[in-house]
Amino acid sequence: MANPMSQAFWPKLRALVSDCAFVVDRPKGSEHPRLPGVRYPYDYGYLEGTTASDGEALDAWRGSGDAGELSAVICTVDLGKRDIELKLLLGCTPDEQRTIVGFHNAGTQGGLLIEP
Repeated sequence: MANPMSQAFWPKLRALVSDCAFVVDRPKGSEHPRLPGVRYPYDYGYLEGTTASDGEALDAWRGSGDAGELSAVICTVDLGKRDIELKLLLGCTPDEQRTIVGFHNAGTQGGLLIEP
């Protein structure tokens, strides 16, 4: 039986994704601004017009599919930055999701994949 809280969460998050444009600010293959040699495996950016807990726009990854399709989220903890964030995965296949989770499970970070 589905969790009632989950039933409320995913439709609202999908509505947010459909209402906001995805903007790429770190294209696939580009180098991380603070970690030399670390490259983004897929397009990374944000949802325009949103605000996350860090005061910036909501972070998102785009895989090979439709950027308007919410595939999953990753909850991250970063001991270096001492923060927790939610990253949206848009149009990501299961293989792409695993790659992105691996990206967030390196260095001082840990990531947990959560699927609808």
